[in-house]
Amino acid sequence: MADIFPDQARKFATLEAAARAVGERYGYEEIRTPLVEPTELFARSIGETTDIVQKEMFSFSGPGDKSLSLRPEGTAGVVRAYLEHAVYAQQPLVRYLYLGPMFRRERPQAGRRRQFHQFGIEALGSRRPAIDVETIDLLTCYLEEVGMDGWELGINSVGCNRCRPGFREELRLYLEKRREELCENCRSRLETNPLRVLDCKNPGCRKVIEKAPKPIDHLCDDCASHFEEVRALLTELAVPFTLQPLLVRGLDYYTSVVYEIYGPSLGAQDAVAGGGRYDTLVEELGGPSLGAAGFSIGLERLLLSLKGREIPAPSPPSISLYLVAVMEEAFRPNAVLLSRLRRRGFKAVMDYLNRSLKAQMREANKRRVDYVLIRGKDEMEKGVIKLKDMKTGEESLLPEGEVVEKIFME
Repeated sequence: MADIFPDQARKFATLEAAARAVGERYGYEEIRTPLVEPTELFARSIGETTDIVQKEMFSFSGPGDKSLSLRPEGTAGVVRAYLEHAVYAQQPLVRYLYLGPMFRRERPQAGRRRQFHQFGIEALGSRRPAIDVETIDLLTCYLEEVGMDGWELGINSVGCNRCRPGFREELRLYLEKRREELCENCRSRLETNPLRVLDCKNPGCRKVIEKAPKPIDHLCDDCASHFEEVRALLTELAVPFTLQPLLVRGLDYYTSVVYEIYGPSLGAQDAVAGGGRYDTLVEELGGPSLGAAGFSIGLERLLLSLKGREIPAPSPPSISLYLVAVMEEAFRPNAVLLSRLRRRGFKAVMDYLNRSLKAQMREANKRRVDYVLIRGKDEMEKGVIKLKDMKTGEESLLPEGEVVEKIFME
């Protein structure tokens, strides 16, 4: 573990302030959960056979000999809080942001100590591919805001509970034939969770993995179309990415789309951030069946990637907007505009739950936004957007390119 003195503490504070500022633009609000949770929570969510649960947690006996652990990651605690307080019954879609220390008893390396700090987000309540893209867009926007360049985004899909069992068995059979070429850890993983072998960094295992079956070749129709839409939206938003067909995440709760950000100056272990979708976790922990996605980024590793450069101070958003899609055809152009507005510094959100115009306007009123942008059939046919000033009630029809200028003028 490390002591953080004032000069370094200031850098951490700036990274955290930027996380809150960018998160606010995207509609994410801060949540704080305990550093200590029941060990069972992490075993059920992360996976009993993962390295984190088997080897890397700081666990101890609490009252009544109940096993407790310092949190090794943030998602499990956020979902636990979300369920314990039945937030799903009050809000159909929530966006959370968290910051703070995590603890893992792994071998220390560059930017990875046994106490480290993360910034993460969780979006709970929607299965739309646009939510996956929103989390990636927020992450890359954050990296640009703090001055990181040279990053690379790798994405993949690991399938769902319908298509993954067949892939897992084919992978197991492939690896079984090459068992002697695998490291001791991977031989053990072969019996418990073959997908974890794909995450091994051992050079010998990497050679075996190069020719292994790939998850994206076994996706069901739903997972394939979901992944296709994610890639199409990322392309439309001009977020560069590469397909990493053997990419998996080290936590068992991930399903469907997964991704990592690779940073410069980090050596072989070059992942600075990672995330994806985890549509089954909420239900597995006793909640309803609903979609969820998020990411986490290690602040120590981010600072290494920034190479000591000055981190610009963030500017909080001053104007808030809500984008309304009256019809499905308006959803994608609204999603593209949403990203552009957020990157211009606006606080902007939109509906991901296919709700009616009335319900969306009710949500905009509840959020007390400054403006609502409405795109329906008439607006689509005319190539314009309806801008409504929520303070005065005034409405105007504008070409999309003039929306930002109109808001700033007022």
